[in-house]
Amino acid sequence: MSSSFPHVQPPRRVLMGPGPSDVAPQVLAALAAPTVGHLDPYFLNLMDEVQQMLRTAFQTKNKLTLAVSGTGSAGMEACVVNLVEPGDKVLVCVNGVFGGRMADVAARYGADVKTIERPFGEVFSTEEIQKAVEEFQPKVVGIVHAETSTGALQPIPEISKVVHDAGALLLMDCVTSLGGLPVEIDKWNVDAAYSGTQKCLSCPPGLAPVTFSDRAVAAMEARSTKVASWYLDMTMVRNYWSDQSRAYHHTAPINMNYGLHQALRDLLEEGLENRFARHQRNHQALRSGLEAMGLKYTVAEEYRLPMLNAVTIPDGVDDKAVRGQLLNDFGIEIGRGLGPMAGKTWRIGLMGEACTQRNVLLFLAALESCLQSAGHHLTPGAGVGAANQAYSNLSA
Repeated sequence: MSSSFPHVQPPRRVLMGPGPSDVAPQVLAALAAPTVGHLDPYFLNLMDEVQQMLRTAFQTKNKLTLAVSGTGSAGMEACVVNLVEPGDKVLVCVNGVFGGRMADVAARYGADVKTIERPFGEVFSTEEIQKAVEEFQPKVVGIVHAETSTGALQPIPEISKVVHDAGALLLMDCVTSLGGLPVEIDKWNVDAAYSGTQKCLSCPPGLAPVTFSDRAVAAMEARSTKVASWYLDMTMVRNYWSDQSRAYHHTAPINMNYGLHQALRDLLEEGLENRFARHQRNHQALRSGLEAMGLKYTVAEEYRLPMLNAVTIPDGVDDKAVRGQLLNDFGIEIGRGLGPMAGKTWRIGLMGEACTQRNVLLFLAALESCLQSAGHHLTPGAGVGAANQAYSNLSA
């Protein structure tokens, strides 16, 4: 009997939201390669290569660097649950949705959590973190490098020094930044960091790159209680990823690792500096176009993410209607605002494979049409014209 359910035939979208991003054909092809066993010699060798390439992406020599089986949120939970025991003091810096999630996860595992907060779209100063660290004396300080909900980039190096001077561990969320702008784990002295595959790495969601410093590993080994999550317990997972023991822990998502392997190869072939420059170049052109259309950024210029552009929705323009028209008429996805920014901002992604001159110009032309339909006054062609001029200036 034939199935009454249709074949999977998703529409073609241009993914310019906060993630996932577009996926390159060669990554999709890798995902479709023949599945082997999770202990097959071919797969074990591929795991070693994924680790090596992740170390380059993270700019670290950390031995404990691997891809957690799960999305970026699983990476966050893996870092928290391995570093935190019940009663441990954890200070979390909250200036957006994902800082709040980190605090929530730490509390669920029994930590004594204290938060310091900044309004959405702002970043923390070294002084306010130093004050909070000195008063609270935490074991772990958690902070978001690239806050996906707001488009704000948090400076890290000076904060890292303050945290370590107080004897604490620094935990960093770089889900949106890894592969799109510098993430320098060793240089910044970050103890644990987590990311996701679906942002600037341009692999489908499903794996979470993580890395732990020697100090973080020592803290894990000094625990007096078992890690509360069996699935995410790095004392066991790391043996599966070790080139020595290869102790079976769980069946890894084999084909997802194929995809990540190819995505990392693409990253290294392009070169980190070239990848960062591409994101910055297209961000600058997009910014020129948006500003020429009368749109304003919600984040101060010095703290803007190049891969996640948060802009204020013009007065009188319906958020949902414009996003719906972009999707239905032009096949372009952008993101809505979250938290207090809901209904007030659009989040426009330029991540990995989607970060191209073609997409910038396509989006600006489509947005112009949508804004005109919404009754927003603008000069026809201003956005595309300004972006093209920006590209010319950047190439000069």
